[in-house]
Amino acid sequence: MSGPSSWRRAATVMLAAGWSHASPAGFRLLLLQRAQNQRFMPGAHVFPGGVLDAADSSPDWVSLFAPRHTPPRFGLGPEPPRQPSFPGLFHGDADGAALPDDVALRICAIRETFEEAGVLLLRPRDSARASQEPSIALSPPAGLADWRSRVRSDPRCFLQLCAHLDCTPDIWALLTGGGWLTPYGRSSRRFDTTFLLCCLRETPRVEPDLAEVVGYKWLSPSEATECFLSKEIWLAPPQFYEVRRLENFASLSALYRFCLDHPLEVPEKWLPIVLLTSDGSIHLLPGDELYVKGSDFLEKNMSIDKKTEEIVTEGKVVNRIVIHSPHLYEIYMTLTSKSEHGYPKSYTAKKSCTARL
Repeated sequence: MSGPSSWRRAATVMLAAGWSHASPAGFRLLLLQRAQNQRFMPGAHVFPGGVLDAADSSPDWVSLFAPRHTPPRFGLGPEPPRQPSFPGLFHGDADGAALPDDVALRICAIRETFEEAGVLLLRPRDSARASQEPSIALSPPAGLADWRSRVRSDPRCFLQLCAHLDCTPDIWALLTGGGWLTPYGRSSRRFDTTFLLCCLRETPRVEPDLAEVVGYKWLSPSEATECFLSKEIWLAPPQFYEVRRLENFASLSALYRFCLDHPLEVPEKWLPIVLLTSDGSIHLLPGDELYVKGSDFLEKNMSIDKKTEEIVTEGKVVNRIVIHSPHLYEIYMTLTSKSEHGYPKSYTAKKSCTARL
């Protein structure tokens, strides 16, 4: 990769929905399977989302949200504390947006969820839904396939769809979950992706667009882990880490309550630094004793002439993902957070998993 990378801003939403087929308290996550012809993460199972478009921050949204919700916060509450940018990070798509970033990125995630999965995270303009319970997706109206095709061709049509349905994007149902930056060397396309969480009372109907997305699964965090290890699905390291983080919550209500109780914590956005060992690689994350937050590592990896097992054994203060193979990751965690469920627990694969890979 020559020259400094230009980063594209993106948003993804982790849809967690109540699951009546298991215990009443359980929840499942929506994972979409990307088509094999996609340039970025072909074949991977991902959360719905995509690249921020200028249409997502159009000033025309202001009149649609009015009169119930007005600038600058549109009813989202106090502006969250700003997190310092990673040294040397440059956004090639930055411009004078008409809407605040956290509003535009929510609209982006909602639009992309509609484009990829056919799920409408909208609410009627005159509704005043209480924020103390999970949301519900809008039932698909007649003629939606034509609208979906139009939005895919021109993101500006999403605002027209919302106006046609007399709805607004349900930005209040999307809760901030931090974010991830594409590490060096993984792809020539690099993204600064905001991760959002949406809790739904029930699973909505999903219809893959059969272009970017060719399939989907509703899986609990433990089921997603097992499917990954058995090679039924493939998860990128950030998705695996977030799935394991969500494993901390026994129920949808516990997950939703946790998010409501921590609305003003600074949402962290992480750039993994890849440490190349003599027999594998380790993704170092902020807080790890080997992590170095410096502009040098935007455009290069770290390397060491030691085996992965040696590095793992030596670690005392760690926050890392060990990559043994494409279908075998482990998480090592010793950090503590202000909240009980802020980090995933350490996760090491069973010997039986290692043997079959």
